[in-house]
Amino acid sequence: MSLQEELRIAIRDVPDFPKEGIVFKDITTIFQNAELTKKVHAEVISQIKELKIDAIAGIESRGFLLGPALAMDLGLPFIMIRKKGKLPYHTVSHKYDLEYGRAEIEMHTDAVSPGQNILIHDDLLATGGSASAAAQLITKQGGKVAGFNFLIELSFLEGREMLKEYSENITTLVDF
Repeated sequence: MSLQEELRIAIRDVPDFPKEGIVFKDITTIFQNAELTKKVHAEVISQIKELKIDAIAGIESRGFLLGPALAMDLGLPFIMIRKKGKLPYHTVSHKYDLEYGRAEIEMHTDAVSPGQNILIHDDLLATGGSASAAAQLITKQGGKVAGFNFLIELSFLEGREMLKEYSENITTLVDF
């Protein structure tokens, strides 16, 4: 069985979460299976290892599940992109629309140096709002978006199109 098929079986749909009409893709079931988690980690490493990246940025909170381990295995720094008000030092922020509301994310002002190539990692690509906002934060600090990596893509929402202005390197493991 392919990894994509294993993921389709493992990922749980939760209807009407966080609000009515949304079908939430629950990836906690992946992490309950150590072998599947290892396969996912290895596949993401194989997808990104040839990119010329200086750091990996993970988007709160599910981008923190694999992001630090990926960075560690590649010998790279990990940059936390968090919800507003969660970081203790000076921050730069960006407001954006979600498929079910508005949000604001931020990162430390010293997290990215001018000219650095940053890979943005998160669990899910839906409309592209969160990843695009993360790309805005990185470019505001003079960094370059080397690519995007997601576990899941909801391709019917066409979020990939929004991200192409930052990078054509967009990888996913499974699409729905």
